[in-house]
Amino acid sequence: MNDDPKAQALEAWYQLLKEPQIRMDAEEQYDELLKSADEMERKGLINSVEWRKLVRQAGSAFANAIDGLGRGT
Repeated sequence: MNDDPKAQALEAWYQLLKEPQIRMDAEEQYDELLKSADEMERKGLINSVEWRKLVRQAGSAFANAIDGLGRGT
């Protein structure tokens, strides 16, 4: 197990990006990803460049999920 708080936080973030929690819709997933990124930045685990990267990835995932819903998938 990794004792590095930054690595643990990022691992949890990417896990949520990859596999949303049960009954979590795309908007809820997006909100949780943003909250998590904000919290990591607030705690000093990531810098503003890393924060922007996570926010962009969350936005892309949200857009892809919404786009997929529009096509009936």
